[in-house]
Amino acid sequence: MLKLALVQALAGSALAGTILWDGRFNEFSSSTDLNNWSWSNQVGPYQYYIHGSGPVTQYVNLSPSYKNPADTVSNQGVKISIDKTAYWNGQNMRRTELIPQTSAAINSGHVYYHFSVKRTSTNAPRSDLEHQVNFFESHFTELKYGLLSGASGTSDPTLKWCVSGQTKWSVTFDPDVWHNVAYDINFSSQTVAFWHSTGSDPLVQTAGPFSVGTSSNGADWHLGVLRLPMNSDLNSADVEDWYFSGVYIESGSLNTQIGSGGTQTTTSTTTTTSPTTSRTTTTSSRTTTTSSRTTTTSSRTTTTSSRTTTTSSRTTTTTTTTTTSTTTSGGALQSQWGQCGGIGWTGPTACAPPASCSALNPYYSQCL
Repeated sequence: MLKLALVQALAGSALAGTILWDGRFNEFSSSTDLNNWSWSNQVGPYQYYIHGSGPVTQYVNLSPSYKNPADTVSNQGVKISIDKTAYWNGQNMRRTELIPQTSAAINSGHVYYHFSVKRTSTNAPRSDLEHQVNFFESHFTELKYGLLSGASGTSDPTLKWCVSGQTKWSVTFDPDVWHNVAYDINFSSQTVAFWHSTGSDPLVQTAGPFSVGTSSNGADWHLGVLRLPMNSDLNSADVEDWYFSGVYIESGSLNTQIGSGGTQTTTSTTTTTSPTTSRTTTTSSRTTTTSSRTTTTSSRTTTTSSRTTTTSSRTTTTTTTTTTSTTTSGGALQSQWGQCGGIGWTGPTACAPPASCSALNPYYSQCL
């Protein structure tokens, strides 16, 4: 058995591709190293700006005890938390997320986004609310947990892999079980597939491939969690902890062995921005009869044309600009799928034809 396991491990390593970006936190002494990154000093493997108003250790912490024990390449894992302070830029969704800081080609060709995820019984995620986990802003591939907005019932304890908001695979999200994942993304053929295992087992393909618009600008994958609000959730005192391990992006052949990925061979970047560079993040919600789709979109340009609801621009100057609405001689009109109302909403309340503003809940109205 030992000989067979060794052969399998060597085979997995031999077939492994090229690591384009390494997010395994091996170069971090603590999560406070994330504070070294800023828009004017873009250093390290992660951009850190989507979080609440507290110190970094309130939302992100590192420890060897937070990683999958089977992942011998990672020195430590990360615990990402959301609490009643984890609201970013006035939005009503709790969220803590990290963005890859790299200029590597992570949005072209055939690539694999690797990570492991688990929860514990302490500060367990709520199964009655929708969570978007490790998602692209166009949501063409992502994990979700909990009761999807608009779905029937009062709770859903499953972790789901979704393609454009549609569930393609699910499993009960039990405590203390490491779920190993690879998003199989072929940007050339516009397809996605899903690889999964638990513990130390090698990855196997469990769903796909599916045809989908693989929209990404290479800076819009979010490691972390976004929780959609419901009813009086905004002020609830609960805290949720999510654990991630073995985070990296690979091209070429898929490495199916857990914890055997090598070191990065393509340099992950440090870039600078001009005083006019801005980053815009937009969140929109689309609801069908069975589920809801919330889209978060970031762009490095100063203009955005997309399905949007809430937009904040962050620049290296003290000026911010909002560019989500279409302005006509009659005033600002929200685009289709964009937010047009809700408690606290101060943006456009009229929709560009042929859409009309529909109330989905007290906190959110959308141009449908």
